[in-house]
Amino acid sequence: MGLDSYLTKRHYVQNWDHNGPEGQHKITVKKGGKKHPYINTEKISYIIEQVGYWRKANCIHDWFVQNVQDGRDECQESYVELSQLQELYDACVLVRDNSKLVEGEIQNGYKFGENLEKVPIMEPGKTIVDPSVAKDILPTTAGFFFGSTDYDEYYMEDILDTIKILEPELKMEYENGFYQPEYYYRASW
Repeated sequence: MGLDSYLTKRHYVQNWDHNGPEGQHKITVKKGGKKHPYINTEKISYIIEQVGYWRKANCIHDWFVQNVQDGRDECQESYVELSQLQELYDACVLVRDNSKLVEGEIQNGYKFGENLEKVPIMEPGKTIVDPSVAKDILPTTAGFFFGSTDYDEYYMEDILDTIKILEPELKMEYENGFYQPEYYYRASW
């Protein structure tokens, strides 16, 4: 249980007669090496790829909530403009380039003390020396099983993972700028 977030890419592949042979798609769906018995490939209109997955990356989730979902966090699926993915990528690069990790202690959950008070479990790790840029550009946010709100190696891992997810999507060049897939973000918690 916790915050799971997904970025999907939809390709429109509906075959229309007026598109001509060069505009037609051939789709094959197999199960166990044989044609899938329940999918009529002539009726497929979209192919959906999962291009991104985050686990408890609350700063990334909050960015989508604030910049794509108008502040509404209801586990809804939301359309994402390519320009918005570019903005998120740029924000991650800015945070990466302005966040230096150093050895220190990081929090790894809680345990309960004698009076049932929460006591942080501390362990050796890396923290961001000056998290001011991170706090300003991609702040963490608390939520039901959203993970840590500290600015440490795990926060930076989410930033670097996001860069790896978005970079290839932003580098793709589509046919004469005409074709562009649709992106959607959804989280569950």
